Amino acid sequence: MSKTWFITGTSRGFGRQFTESALERGDKVAATARDPKTLDDLVAKYGDAILPLALDVTDKAAVAAAVATAHEKFGRLDVVVNNAGYGLFGAVEEISEEQLRDQLETNLFGAFFVTQAVLPILREQGSGHIVQISTIGGIGAFPSLGGYHASKWALEGLTESLAQEVAGFGIKVTLVEPGGFSTDWSGSSAVHAEPNPVYQPMRDAMAARRGSAQSGDPAASGPALLQIVDAENPPLRVLFGSQPTQLVKHLYAQRLQTWADWEHVAHAAQG
Repeated sequence: MSKTWFITGTSRGFGRQFTESALERGDKVAATARDPKTLDDLVAKYGDAILPLALDVTDKAAVAAAVATAHEKFGRLDVVVNNAGYGLFGAVEEISEEQLRDQLETNLFGAFFVTQAVLPILREQGSGHIVQISTIGGIGAFPSLGGYHASKWALEGLTESLAQEVAGFGIKVTLVEPGGFSTDWSGSSAVHAEPNPVYQPMRDAMAARRGSAQSGDPAASGPALLQIVDAENPPLRVLFGSQPTQLVKHLYAQRLQTWADWEHVAHAAQG
C-alpha cells in the first residue's frame, strides 16, 4: 500500500530527498516549506501526488491549519517527518538569548507543534509513524554548537517519552540521528553568533576536524528512510552515516567508564 506523508522543511537537504523518494515510489506527500515555489518542479512532475504548503513551523496556528489541509486533501496521514530546522554556531558565551530562543522555537517547538497537531489524527486511525530528524548531536556534544545541541537533546527526551505514550495507540516513533552530510545545514541556512576572539583557536580546530571528516550523500538518505518507515518494528533510534556508528561506541564506552569510576560517590550520595 502507498503511504501518505507530511514532511516539514522540504525545500532542500534531507527534506527534499525524503519527499522525492516517497513520490518516486508512488506515495503521496504534503510537503511544507517557507517558500513552496521551491517545490514547483516536483508539482510539475508528480501532479496531485504532492501538496505544497507554505509553513513556518514556529507558527502553531499555521501548523494546525497545514496538518488539517493535508488530512482533508489525502484523507489520512501515515508518516509524519519533522525535518525543519537549522544550525546555530557559537560558543555558549557568544550566542545571544534571542538566538537560543529562536533555535528552540524552530528545532524543538516546531516539531512539538506538528506532533501535537497530528496525534489526534493518528490515534483515530490507530496507526501512523512519527519521524523526528535529530542528529548525532542529539546524544553527543561538540564545541561551538551548545545552542543547537540544547534543541536536539530536548527533542530526544521529548520523543522518547512520546514513543512510550503512544505505542498503545498503534503509533510508531523514530529518532533519526545523522552524522555529517553534504547539506546546507552549516551553510546559508545556519546562524552564526558574533565571534569572540578568545574562541578562535577552538573554531580553527573544529573547522579542521570537519574538513577531514567524510560527509554522507544526502541522496542516499531517502531510500534509507523508506526502509525505516516500511519496517514492521522500526527502531526508536537509528543512525544515518558511517561516522556516527563509530562515534557512539566511543561515546557510550566513555560514559559508562566515567559512571563506573565514580560509582562510590553515587552510593555515598544515597546516604
